[in-house]
Amino acid sequence: GHINKTEQPAIKQYELPKSVVNGEQREERVKMSKIRQVIAARLKASQNTAAILTTFNEIDMKNVMDLREKYKDAFEKKCGIKLGFMSFFIKAAVQALKEIAEINAEISGDEIIYKHYYDVGVAVGTDKGLVVPVIRGADQMSFAEIELTLVALGKKAREGKLQVSEMEGATFTISNGGVY
Repeated sequence: GHINKTEQPAIKQYELPKSVVNGEQREERVKMSKIRQVIAARLKASQNTAAILTTFNEIDMKNVMDLREKYKDAFEKKCGIKLGFMSFFIKAAVQALKEIAEINAEISGDEIIYKHYYDVGVAVGTDKGLVVPVIRGADQMSFAEIELTLVALGKKAREGKLQVSEMEGATFTISNGGVY
């Protein structure tokens, strides 16, 4: 019934309502202790004043490459889309986010908001620069659904047709691995 209401109340920033999907809370707010608040403030200050460091870790992709090679033709025939690597990355990231809830959380004032949904941003290079469209509900999607969504969002990005709403609200972002 709420969806069918003509007027939706404005949602104030940092006061997101707890919505319910399948009987579960999508967000959980936990008040931080004073020490945790000080730590968070100092980490943010450090981020704003210190040089940012990026690290890279190498992993053995042989099993994923073998799996992809074995099933790519059958996958494409059945689903009508190629099986890329990004769907594997997204599935792995979602699994990690489920296992380590703090990575899929944010700090708002004196609270930590744990998100029990997985909207994954994926960087897409365009001739006008980098954009990051969001795959909503990535945890509920199959490999084929992820690949189809990636193709559709990538096409819209390159054509300059992405809406702002399609690029906001990611709970986690993955850089495009591309040729790497």
